[in-house]
Amino acid sequence: MAQWTSAVGAAQLARLLNSQQDRPAPGTRRPPAYRALADGIRLLVLEGRVPVAARLPAERELALSLSVSRTTVAAAYEALRGEGFLESRRGAGSWTAVPAGNPLPARGLEPLPPEALGSVIDLGCASLPAPEPWLTRAVQGALEELPPYAHTHGDYPAGLPALRAMIAERYTARGVPTMPEQIMVTTGAMGAIDAICHLFGGRGERIAVESPSYANILQLMREAGARLVPVAMAEGLSGWDMDRWRQVLRESAPRLAYVVADFHNPTGALADEDQRRRMVDAARSAGTVLVADETMGQLWLDEKYADGGMPRPVCAFDPAGSTVITVGSASKAFWAGMRIGWVRAAPDVIRSLVAARAYADLGTPVLEQLAVNWLFSTGGWEQALDLRRAQARENRDALVTAVRRELPDWEFEVPDGGLTLWVRAGGLSGSRLAEAGERVGVRVPSGPRFGVDGAFEGYVRLPFTVGGAVAEEAAVRLAAAAHLVQTGATGGAESPRTFVA
Repeated sequence: MAQWTSAVGAAQLARLLNSQQDRPAPGTRRPPAYRALADGIRLLVLEGRVPVAARLPAERELALSLSVSRTTVAAAYEALRGEGFLESRRGAGSWTAVPAGNPLPARGLEPLPPEALGSVIDLGCASLPAPEPWLTRAVQGALEELPPYAHTHGDYPAGLPALRAMIAERYTARGVPTMPEQIMVTTGAMGAIDAICHLFGGRGERIAVESPSYANILQLMREAGARLVPVAMAEGLSGWDMDRWRQVLRESAPRLAYVVADFHNPTGALADEDQRRRMVDAARSAGTVLVADETMGQLWLDEKYADGGMPRPVCAFDPAGSTVITVGSASKAFWAGMRIGWVRAAPDVIRSLVAARAYADLGTPVLEQLAVNWLFSTGGWEQALDLRRAQARENRDALVTAVRRELPDWEFEVPDGGLTLWVRAGGLSGSRLAEAGERVGVRVPSGPRFGVDGAFEGYVRLPFTVGGAVAEEAAVRLAAAAHLVQTGATGGAESPRTFVA
């Protein structure tokens, strides 16, 4: 019986492998062809870009796609079998594996477990610690408001009425008149987008996405069976190429389009009002539902955005509510542990989402909803945001200074908000940098996690979630990882020293 659960074609595997090619450092020798091929496949498995238990192409097929000899492929497969990354059976082919005792590769950007934080600097998760004392005060305020709800069933599929009304009020204050019936409270932004994808984007449906885009959302859509249609971002922080968007929406007619117009993850770009208007017009013309993710929207770091300096919300350009669905969240702006998100949409869409929720998570925890409502109603949200912005700004400046000093050939633009730098890594493979980083004690996600089919191999994403001496040490370790990649060093890297901030 075959032990594989999926398959990767020869052309697809060749495309993924070709995207990994590095610029060799002067004076270094390339490894033998079979060794480079084995390393490339192993790296794809460790990155989660080729799943565990995926059947690999036959030796002859892969040799043709890569324009190498069958002997090279056979030797690479044999090396992978010896290392525990490949299993084979006569008549069943060969499929990917991980050696005994190794963790399965991460599919998203999961945070490190707390016990690893003393020796590894985590630049994988774009989240900051809670802005105290506001978390504690919000929970205390929620506990004071809890008793009346404790006498009910506690099941509010659309969200607590008080919180729905408060969120609607906040949209109205931003110039977008909104009723509570247009709001559904969800378990984080991921819960919101998952519900939207299941309602509009069934298996096989096309979804247009920015390229690059947020890795965890891309993975969510893939696992829902969507066919992702990437739309390339313009260079740097200029963001969105609206002629390209209009062409893709017209020609592909996707059911959904997903955009992060406010301090885009991972690039940090901010769409101006003209781009927002044209994006909504293009979606309306194509009959596409536009999902606007605002989770980074309040994390502006430049004072020019204070006092109404931000562009109007994307939904402001869809007054009838027929085209735009907006997703917001407390998880990025406040704390990742506060799993409260929301959807703003036309009332009939909200009713459909609420009805479908009976077969999903039923509802969002009452206590956390009360905590967010306390923050919104007391002014605590704004004060917590002030603290969060100051911390993120300080971290950003420290990380930018350290990376420019240690890695002067890495290229990036400094965003005015959000939590991430999108960095071109000086001609090096982002995947290999991520692997080397694990060995020297810094965790960094590679560019291909934010693309479709192996795009952005030359990039890494660096969140500014650490500052001060930790940011400086992170840059030093990234430079060490870059050196390992440039010299082609494998194995035997020095163990990272424990680092205490």
